[in-house]
Amino acid sequence: MKPQTVLFVSAGPGAADLITVRGARALAAAEVVLFDALTDPALRDLAPHAEWIDVGKRGFCDSTKQTAINAALVRQGLSGRRVVRLKGGDASVFGRLEEELIALHAAGIASEVVPGVTAAIAAAAQVQRPLTRRGSGRSVSLTTAMTQDGELQAARSADTEVFYMAGRQLAALGRKLLEAGWPADTPVLAVSRAGCADALSSDHTVAELAAASLLHRGRPTVVTVGAGARPLTAARRGVGVSGHASPTNSSNTPGLAPHQGLTRSLID
Repeated sequence: MKPQTVLFVSAGPGAADLITVRGARALAAAEVVLFDALTDPALRDLAPHAEWIDVGKRGFCDSTKQTAINAALVRQGLSGRRVVRLKGGDASVFGRLEEELIALHAAGIASEVVPGVTAAIAAAAQVQRPLTRRGSGRSVSLTTAMTQDGELQAARSADTEVFYMAGRQLAALGRKLLEAGWPADTPVLAVSRAGCADALSSDHTVAELAAASLLHRGRPTVVTVGAGARPLTAARRGVGVSGHASPTNSSNTPGLAPHQGLTRSLID
């Protein structure tokens, strides 16, 4: 049976309605969906008749090995069925996309990537903190807090640094940021479950980042440091005091985050 083109669909972070229209249409046409751990279960409503295969990976948890994911992807790609590899956020940002593209290429299976919203962008949107700022924020760096070898690293390579997968390392990250040359009073924004109705945000300084640990414990967290973490005005958000938390605008803006807002109109 001739292999179909495998579609890598970026689901976006958090709520199902952050998927793109193109991604929703691709998902609706799927016969097999290999999905990540952090994709919204409500997305199943777009492909109710497809076979859904859990290939999720989570830090510090039992996860599907990457070699097993690659093998499953090739096996399904050779089956002749329409296959979607559903990834959280944007597939091209810390999604191990390279390994899976290489595996398909080696097996002679064509592929296509549908882009999406990454967690850094969702976090910035929810708290209304633009990652770039005229005159002060001309560059943005996206970084994983942990290296492949499990080492925590931090740098000062851009006006705004966004650290992914940092939730369990906030105190240590604060120390590493100081070592990297960030001033102690540099603003830091922590957002957990960005894109979800229960997203939380809190403001800190580099020196006091450890205070965010309890609030965001056990929740996928992105940490923004520098220009993009600075509040527009202290009065507007009411979170200018270090360590004070705030629900994000997803909890009070109709239709922004709750997955119940996802409609079939995306694929009609």
